Amino acid sequence: MRYRKETKVKLETGNYYVVIDFDKTITTLESTDSWEATGKSLGETFNQKMTQLYQTYRPVELNYQITFEEKKEAMETWYQECMDLYYEYHLTEKKLKESIQASNFIVREGAKEFLNDLYEKQVPVIILSAGIGNTIELFLKENGCYHENIFIISNFIAFDKKQNMIKFNHKMIHSLNKTMVGHLPRNLAKKLEEKPYRLLLGDAIEDKKMIEENEWKKSICVGFLNEKIEENLAIYQKNFDVVLTKEDATFEVVKKIVF
Repeated sequence: MRYRKETKVKLETGNYYVVIDFDKTITTLESTDSWEATGKSLGETFNQKMTQLYQTYRPVELNYQITFEEKKEAMETWYQECMDLYYEYHLTEKKLKESIQASNFIVREGAKEFLNDLYEKQVPVIILSAGIGNTIELFLKENGCYHENIFIISNFIAFDKKQNMIKFNHKMIHSLNKTMVGHLPRNLAKKLEEKPYRLLLGDAIEDKKMIEENEWKKSICVGFLNEKIEENLAIYQKNFDVVLTKEDATFEVVKKIVF
């Protein structure tokens, strides 16, 4: 653990909810991400094109020296090009399920147990991801950690009765516009309003914006610093209450910090 601020927020069962990123947070840095995993069975050419896009735009996503507008434009281009590939290569529901089976998802140590603990405590969990919601949901179900207290906000793909891809539902969610605003069912939003505190977990500075700025003082924000550690440590320390790196970047450590 490279950094921890003192905080007056005390999380107790019944007084908080969790907002958490998926790719590189619930999963590890080495894991396949949900965009890549969704199309794993679409052929080598598809996978090569997805890899090329990742290699082009991921460094931009991690660059905190450029302006927000520059990064936002790059993210919108990246995500749109990824979406276009799924249309071009005719993703089906069957191929999506086959892709998940063929993918190398690596769950961060203690993550499944952490989600199961939250279910037992009946703590609401919002998984807010710029990835593919269908893939995240299926993955969690297969790993026995998808429960009724979990609500996923992500890019969901709609399929027709023949299991062919129709479209991406709703507005594109990318790493710079992830927010709960406008995505929560009314009954869940009302339930969350009754919780005074939040636990936020993510691997990017932008993940802190998953909750409104006026809620940061009522939150414990945990950042998993996966890449360019020495280069980005200072900005992570500035933005997160807790920064986890290397061997300390596990959910077992998170549990000791916040419970």
